[in-house]
Amino acid sequence: MAKRRIGPFEVEPVGLGCMSLSWAYGTPPSDADGERLLHRALDLGYDFLDTAALYGTGHNETLIGRALKARRGAFTLASKCGIRVTDGGRGRALDGSLAGIAAVLDDSLQRLGVDHIDLYYLHRLDPATPIEESVDALAGAVRAGKVGAIGLSEVSAATLRRAAAVHPIAALQTEYSLWTRQPEIAVLDACRDLGTTFVAFSPVGRGFLAGGMLDPASLPDKDIRRSMPRFREPNYAQNLRLLDALRAVAAETGLTPAQLCLAWLLTKDDALVTIPGTANLDHLEENWAARDIRLDAETMARLDALINQATVAGHRYGPAMNASIDTEDFAAAGDA
Repeated sequence: MAKRRIGPFEVEPVGLGCMSLSWAYGTPPSDADGERLLHRALDLGYDFLDTAALYGTGHNETLIGRALKARRGAFTLASKCGIRVTDGGRGRALDGSLAGIAAVLDDSLQRLGVDHIDLYYLHRLDPATPIEESVDALAGAVRAGKVGAIGLSEVSAATLRRAAAVHPIAALQTEYSLWTRQPEIAVLDACRDLGTTFVAFSPVGRGFLAGGMLDPASLPDKDIRRSMPRFREPNYAQNLRLLDALRAVAAETGLTPAQLCLAWLLTKDDALVTIPGTANLDHLEENWAARDIRLDAETMARLDALINQATVAGHRYGPAMNASIDTEDFAAAGDA
């Protein structure tokens, strides 16, 4: 499959979300294993790596900077600002101010060991700072040569349009998969109108749609899925019923469930980019193999009918996290 454009960059349609190498899902790998996976990703051909200052409270950026210093020219690097760590690493605060963005950016550059970041996202909208001011601060970083292009994460179509009136927005990143369809409400259309590339994170439903996690009780205490309604009862039992049918479609197409989910996204929109995350070398290779797959219309229709906002139980986020995002949403249903 041809590469896809993000602002001035051309990247493979399957990139690598690096968060799980430091935080969030399961038990993070050792630094040695994380470095091994990053090098294997580049050896396979991955050329778009996504991190953030928040991930592992800076550990993820430090890991990437140390591991890939000698291979910096082999990939497009994306990171994020807009969430400030407080209370010695225990707290988080949204901060899209000029001073907040500048401070996080300089710290990220130091951890990554680079003088510029190719694509720099505002991780979350700061309700105390107009989006125009945040984007103007990011535009200043572009003019200073510290940032190549600007991205936004978890924002609505209306916010994207306001931001784009200040400076071109190269990418908008939001969760998108068979079981998370909120971008279809308005954001995908706004991205097409503005020439902004949509970047889909959690494209295999935070591992659920890959079929590899059948017992939420086995998750480590710090795994972020423990607080997500879809992974809590009674929602989880209802969602499990979707997996057998998904596996059947995957078997018919000769794909794994994860590959089927990635192929669904890449077929649905020929401009978007996916960034599945993994700390597993086998999954890394499995995801990479999906980049050239296109699904026929019948398979697409079957998947659309099988897993969608009406068949999935529970919201993607709990109340506290949901309050921190700006994305459009469907009417609440089954958000236990």
